Amino acid sequence: MRTQNRLECVAIGIIAACTVSAAMPTKLSLNLHLRYRTGPRIGDGAYKIVNEKAAWDPRKTAIIICDMWDGHWCSASARRVGELAPVMNEAVKAARAKGILIVHAPSETMEFYKDTPQRKRAQDAPESKPPADLKSWRGLDPKKEPKLPIDDSDGGCDSGEKPWHKAWTRQNAAIEIAPEDAISDNGQEVYNLLQKRGIDNVIVMGVHTNMCVLGRSFAIRRMVQMGKNVALMRDMTDTMYNPKMPPHVDHFRGTDLVIEHIEKYWCPSVTSADLTGRPAFQFAGVSNQ
Repeated sequence: MRTQNRLECVAIGIIAACTVSAAMPTKLSLNLHLRYRTGPRIGDGAYKIVNEKAAWDPRKTAIIICDMWDGHWCSASARRVGELAPVMNEAVKAARAKGILIVHAPSETMEFYKDTPQRKRAQDAPESKPPADLKSWRGLDPKKEPKLPIDDSDGGCDSGEKPWHKAWTRQNAAIEIAPEDAISDNGQEVYNLLQKRGIDNVIVMGVHTNMCVLGRSFAIRRMVQMGKNVALMRDMTDTMYNPKMPPHVDHFRGTDLVIEHIEKYWCPSVTSADLTGRPAFQFAGVSNQ
């Protein structure tokens, strides 16, 4: 059963009828600790945190790395990406060693990769008709989710820069691109590639949780709507959120709130510990209190 179907079922309280046992772990399994939240489909009612073990087939799983660029107009965001990228690379290497397909998706930088075999691999996958359009941004759908729990209407930069400009040319170089990987920022291309390889499971990591990780044509909202079994890697992400804006919480607490939103309305989350066996990543500025 697809993750989103299970979430819709538990949201109306039919847990027994809609819960399906995960496959038994094997040596070939990707053994995950999924976390999601059950409660009202839309609204501010109480939610229950649910932790569930699952075994995914690595050969039917892809990781999509969203917008981990080499630069950003917001210096605080760029600094955090620089901190995250080498740790993400270790998680990606562990995933690749298990046979998971790695799709690098640094949006608006495809010109940099135009002559690479990884780019051509995505472009050459045969066309597969999706159940809905995959070409454009997918914004918030009030029929499926309430507004985000943070106000990012100022652009979300917590270091004070105001003007937006394209500050990226490629993916952060700390994230290695292996010969067997793929490169695309196009939802249709990514879908074609997944369908060609019989991939049902998608793990999304990268930035920014409240914007591109949710809204890109290859990211969470679209992949869920395409019927994929989706999970967010919650320690491999960051938000665009300025604590001067509502709800006036610490930047990292703002990220946590967006992750909670995703766990309620879109898909479960996991951590990189399921890939590496090491503790989940924390940014240097996160308080342990």
